[in-house]
Amino acid sequence: MSEENVIQLDLGTTAQKTTAAEKLPVVLLALDQGKYDMPRSLDELRALADANGMQAVAEVVQKRQTPEAATLLGEGKVAEARLVCQNVHAAAAIFDGELTGSQIRNLSAALQVEVLDRTLLILEIFRARATTNEGKLQTELATLRYQLPRLQGLGESMSRQGGGGGGGGGARRGAGETKLELDRRHLHHRIEHLEEKLKELEKRRGETRRARQKNNVPVVALVGYTNVGKSSLLNALCGEQIFEADMLFATLDPTARKLTLPSGLQIILVDTVGFVSRLPHHLVEAFRSTLEEAAFADVIIKVADAGDEQASEQLAVTDEVLSGLDCGNIPQLVVYNKCDTANLSSFDPDILLTSAKTGRGLPELLAKLDDVLAHRVRTLELVLPYDKLALADILRSRGSVTAEEYREDGVFYRATVKIDDLHRFEPFLV
Repeated sequence: MSEENVIQLDLGTTAQKTTAAEKLPVVLLALDQGKYDMPRSLDELRALADANGMQAVAEVVQKRQTPEAATLLGEGKVAEARLVCQNVHAAAAIFDGELTGSQIRNLSAALQVEVLDRTLLILEIFRARATTNEGKLQTELATLRYQLPRLQGLGESMSRQGGGGGGGGGARRGAGETKLELDRRHLHHRIEHLEEKLKELEKRRGETRRARQKNNVPVVALVGYTNVGKSSLLNALCGEQIFEADMLFATLDPTARKLTLPSGLQIILVDTVGFVSRLPHHLVEAFRSTLEEAAFADVIIKVADAGDEQASEQLAVTDEVLSGLDCGNIPQLVVYNKCDTANLSSFDPDILLTSAKTGRGLPELLAKLDDVLAHRVRTLELVLPYDKLALADILRSRGSVTAEEYREDGVFYRATVKIDDLHRFEPFLV
């Protein structure tokens, strides 16, 4: 592959999306210690690579209880992986797990290709997808925290961006202790700066939440595994067109839209970043401000892919992340989306089947939300005297009116109002 077709990564690897239409060929590496479902994990890694403009053309997996300290894989398996990379003309190798800086350096030297780990791949996808200022800051912060303990291992490749080596063989002979310390100091300063900026944004977000609470607007959060159709559901329910695509992490930044339920209750529906299995803890922490929309929600809708055989595992990943956010006391609904792609007949009655594409199950979902939030509204009949019609504006703006009739003594209304507003209308009930 020609050099001009490659966009260089900030972290020193050339294994990024090409400017041309073709995808970069990569080899997947994994160490199977029997701790998790390896085929499932590799399928997910393959999807992550695809989301980053790469194509997994081969995989090398070793079953081994004790990892090799320098490379995780044994010497023989590393030699096999090198031959595979040569035979398929791989641009990079991606390890299904997290590597230290020295392990990245050792594997890259042994395989003669650039090496990424699972975390770095996810970070690169995040970097490409973040659209809001906060999302970009969070991604940069997570990247720098990833870099910091790996400086010594990644130093030679990073030096290509520092203007010192200009890339090539000379840059790979080592950055030197002074350069290492300068890099470390620079990263510490930048991390502190980003943390301060994110604190400011967190303060603003808190003010927004308090405004929502003051106006008594319930918040419903869509959470779940990446690529289960949360954005499609949001679009189908709210009629707003936000970006959706059949790929992992199509949505990174939280998106909030207003939605009126059949009862007339207005809610805020929030789409959050998707989860993946074995998402590193520091990545969860970096995007905690995004994910905590769920922690402050009145209702959580957990979305899974009905057409995926691992739907229950997807929900388990979702529950794991939510438990870390202390969401145990928040009402939760389970939704199996994309039911149009699956041959489904009967399910647990507590599970809702939906299709954002065909509209199936959406009325039932809205009705269920009304049931869960029923304590927030009350349907009543009242007559407002003509000198009290200013209250009708509250009926319409903070509730919904289903019937209206002009009478001699005033205007009759059948309406749904919020419990917090009930005291305003009690004198006029009929």
